[in-house]
Amino acid sequence: MSLVLLEADPLGADALALLRLAAAEARALYPEAFAPGAPEPGNRPTPPRGAYFVAHDGGRAVGMAAHQPLDADTSELRRLYVHPEARRLGVARALLAAVEAHARGQGFVCLRLETGHRQQPAMRLYEAAGWVPIAPFGPYVGDPTSVCYEKHLVPEHG
Repeated sequence: MSLVLLEADPLGADALALLRLAAAEARALYPEAFAPGAPEPGNRPTPPRGAYFVAHDGGRAVGMAAHQPLDADTSELRRLYVHPEARRLGVARALLAAVEAHARGQGFVCLRLETGHRQQPAMRLYEAAGWVPIAPFGPYVGDPTSVCYEKHLVPEHG
């Protein structure tokens, strides 16, 4: 694998193609959460201090991850997804590291995320990468499928 991570346009073709795959997987895992004919999700432009990364292997988009600020000190990991053919090859870990480094560089001291309770491999990945479970936050409060995590970012020179 010759993995290359690039900051990308969340409205670009690669990001949207990966988002469609992620949405199809989410609908299969949580069919009760999606009304028939519900619209496909979309991406918003990257906000200030945020980032959107797409991982490429041999020119093919194989994964994505983003973060968007929640407040001055905390950003939320969003859109972490790896194509099934590229799983267990380090793509998700590389994307996590890129998001963490970017968020740290933007002055954030904490990252949070939400995943679904049926996404056991994702939860194992987050815990192995030093994320700790927290109570649901923001729009995830009261959602019985939500499992939330947090990671405090240690400054590079401190």
